[in-house]
Amino acid sequence: MSTFVDTPIEGLWIYTPKIHKDERGYFYESYQKENFDQKIPNTVFVQDNQVASSYGVLRGLHYQTKSAAQAKLIRVLRGKILDVAVDIRPNSPTYGQHFKILLSAENQKQFFVPHGFAHGYVALSNHTLVMYKCDQYYSPKHEAGIRYDDDQLHIDWGVDPSLMIISEKDSSLPTFANATPFDER
Repeated sequence: MSTFVDTPIEGLWIYTPKIHKDERGYFYESYQKENFDQKIPNTVFVQDNQVASSYGVLRGLHYQTKSAAQAKLIRVLRGKILDVAVDIRPNSPTYGQHFKILLSAENQKQFFVPHGFAHGYVALSNHTLVMYKCDQYYSPKHEAGIRYDDDQLHIDWGVDPSLMIISEKDSSLPTFANATPFDER
């Protein structure tokens, strides 16, 4: 049976699908609206994104503000990643805390990140392929982010910093203290 597992931060969910295996391979429902509506009601995904990365590529920490805030459902099709979500909801008891999870093609877990979280991941294998659903379209005028190596957040990405590959844009994101405040209005 497919399962949803709570995390220590309210709103973040880990989904493990029921996998049917036989001599031909396997089959599973990676997304089934009625099943997800039981735990994550009123989330309608409008876009799927697919990203290829090599070992050490770090993407994040990203979020969108105001009416463009995005919820995401992340899974790995090939390889493995360390996926991280940071609570940026100003009135949350876990504001500024992060949760991380290993997602892989092997464990086939999925990670739901709702509005109010900065999100990022690092590829832990070569030829990593990540797919994620979003409930809002990308909006350049609402995009924001936080530096991956912010001292206040203390995120251990599990990769030697000298081996990380980070875009110029992500390297120049502001610190947590100076980031654009999250506001869903």
